[in-house]
Parts: sequence; structure tokens; C-alpha cells
Amino acid sequence: MINSLFETLAGIDPALAVFIVSMLPGIELRGGVPLGVAFGMNWFEVCGISLLGNLLPIPLVIVFGRYVARWLENAGVFADQIGSYKAKVMSKSGYIQKYGPWGLMLFVGIPIPGTGVWTGAILALIMNLRMKKAIPAMVLGMLIACVIMALGSFGIAGMI
Repeated sequence: MINSLFETLAGIDPALAVFIVSMLPGIELRGGVPLGVAFGMNWFEVCGISLLGNLLPIPLVIVFGRYVARWLENAGVFADQIGSYKAKVMSKSGYIQKYGPWGLMLFVGIPIPGTGVWTGAILALIMNLRMKKAIPAMVLGMLIACVIMALGSFGIAGMI
């Protein structure tokens, strides 16, 4: 599935491909930045497009996430899956419970599997964090993740 996604994206504008990949849950800018590097884009352009793509889903998750989860739980068919997903997501909430928005920022900012803005937004919803504090924390976390991914993809010399 991933291969067919990248084959499809190879045929479109590189900036649009980076934007789309950065929006995808689980991949996010951890995939968008290296993809931009593979397309030969400069670091400023890659980071800007990746951040915009990664930022776009936050309001959607925050506004519709509760309703979608509640609807799926009430549908009965998905109640077990939603419950186990919530438990899995909550198992990653230690830093957030301990450090609040700073923990959320680190959770989103450390680009490892299972973290990122999608999971961070879902955690913020489940934990009933104030969005006034959660959204800036997630944006700062995205900036941290983008810098880490850019340094890893371009190298320090490539950034200068």
C-alpha cells in the first residue's frame, strides 16, 4: 500500500506530494520531510510545506474527533476497537499527565512511531486538555519534529 502511495505521489507536483504525505496519520512530517529531500527541494521549502500539511488535520481532529469516536462507539460494531485504541493512546500519556502542555509538545516533537500531531490531538481530546494550551503545544512539537527530521534528512551542512 505504501509503495503504491509513493508511486502515485511521484507523478504529481513535489510540493503537493510533500503536503499530502505530511497530512497522513502515522506518516505525517516524518515522511514528508524525507520525501521533499528525495524530490530535491530545499530545507526551507520542505519544512514549510510539511508543517502546513501536518497542521491542517489538527482542527479537524479537535472539532470532529469526539463526535466520530462517540458515534463509532455507539454504533456497537466499533466499540471494542475504539476502546482498545483509546487504551493504547492513553498508555502513551505519561509525559502529558506529568508535564501538561510541555509533555504534549515533547510527545508530538519526538519523531518516533506512535507519536505525532494526530496522536497528540487525540490524546488532548481524551484527556480533556484545554485546546487553548494544547494547540500551541502541538504546533511547537511539530516545529521540533520538523527540525529533527530536517537535520536527519539534510544533515547540518545541508541546512547551512
